[in-house]
Amino acid sequence: MIRYVILSAFTLFFLVSCGNKKKSDKDIYIADATGAINNVSVVMENDLWDGSVGEAVRSVLAKPIYGLPQDEPTFTISQIPPAVFSGFVTKNRTVLKIETGKEADLKVLDDAYAKPQKVIVISGKTKQEIIDLIIENEVKIVDVFRNVELAARLAQMEKSPHSYTQIKEKLGLTIQFPSIYSVAKESDNFFWFRKSITIGHMHLMMYDLPHDGIKRNDSTVLQIIKLRDSIGEKYFRGRLDGNLDANGQTISSFMVTESAYAPYLKETIVDNKPALETKGIWELTNDFMGGPFIDYAIEDKTNNRWVIIEGFAFAPSVEKRNYMLELEAIIKSVKIE
Repeated sequence: MIRYVILSAFTLFFLVSCGNKKKSDKDIYIADATGAINNVSVVMENDLWDGSVGEAVRSVLAKPIYGLPQDEPTFTISQIPPAVFSGFVTKNRTVLKIETGKEADLKVLDDAYAKPQKVIVISGKTKQEIIDLIIENEVKIVDVFRNVELAARLAQMEKSPHSYTQIKEKLGLTIQFPSIYSVAKESDNFFWFRKSITIGHMHLMMYDLPHDGIKRNDSTVLQIIKLRDSIGEKYFRGRLDGNLDANGQTISSFMVTESAYAPYLKETIVDNKPALETKGIWELTNDFMGGPFIDYAIEDKTNNRWVIIEGFAFAPSVEKRNYMLELEAIIKSVKIE
């Protein structure tokens, strides 16, 4: 009997002690984030969505992406009324919540309902306050969501990494891309990788050049175009190249930057180094093939050089936004020694 009382008392003490402990972060389970690439859940009332606030949201999140042959929205938007925003629908990687009747504010929340996740909450007492915050913070909103998508795409690709050691040996850098990319060309310090897709193919190329190869001035974008066109002529010959035309003349076909579409150039940071980002359209001379490209010239001052990494895609009759996101994610994974 005494033994039973002691045992019962000990059990009760143990349970009470455990009950008094606060749950640690490790004890709290956070579900994995889900959702299609480049899809943002917008939580707001239907009447707001159908009005001026919804228009402001769409003008930011659905703005056409520069550098694609056809208009494609930056993000695909799924509007959800707050009353049904619960359970599985809260697990999307990117969520924009619009709250009315509160002080004007914009907050970025990490892993609020799932992980990894970014939730941007925009509030205001009036519709105009909310609209002003959306428009004023356009760049921030897009950057927050886009960085989440880039990280998610890279995480997917890291499940099957390449094992191509020559890149590090010859260029002194590491870069993450899946093993499905195959070597199309390797020459000295130049690498070209190719991936077949359902309709078409994707390409990744990388090389370096002396630091005086690109100068920052009013003609920087022209220098980059001239550089990539010279690379295109040397390495990326068209399917008709070398054939004879109707007049018996030899066809010369190679990749160039499309002159009718002005390339976009901006300063950015890659691997904590200054870089030049160029977006535009490529085409083949004397042929009808073309598509978007994204080019990064990374200034490697330590090694007195520029590292050039470019991705481009050929995917006729289908959207190319997600293909270009994959190439951008790969490029931004670079680590230069």
